[in-house]
Amino acid sequence: MAYVYHSIDEIIRAAIVSKNIIEFSYHNHDRIAEPHVYGIHNGRKQLLVYQIGGQSSSGNIPGWRRVNVDEMTSARITTQTFAGPRHYPSGQHGSFDEILAVVTYRDEIAE
Repeated sequence: MAYVYHSIDEIIRAAIVSKNIIEFSYHNHDRIAEPHVYGIHNGRKQLLVYQIGGQSSSGNIPGWRRVNVDEMTSARITTQTFAGPRHYPSGQHGSFDEILAVVTYRDEIAE
């Protein structure tokens, strides 16, 4: 029997810890992505993902996306996993005022 998550917050945190790919809808596009950094920026919860499938208005898939969590719908954790952190072009994950959870290598402990 699968665990039932009661909020997008729980889904994001669980997916980051277990390194599971998530599926969600954002701005009328269904997306498939690796969740990497979950945090707060300018008072809003945001998620930095590496989108590997689905749709995007820019069409640049795969690629990095930063999404506002309160605009995500239909989020779910898939059974597919990913290895861990990916190289981010700037070497940093952008600015967050507070980090709530971040993907780690297998031997590190996530927040």
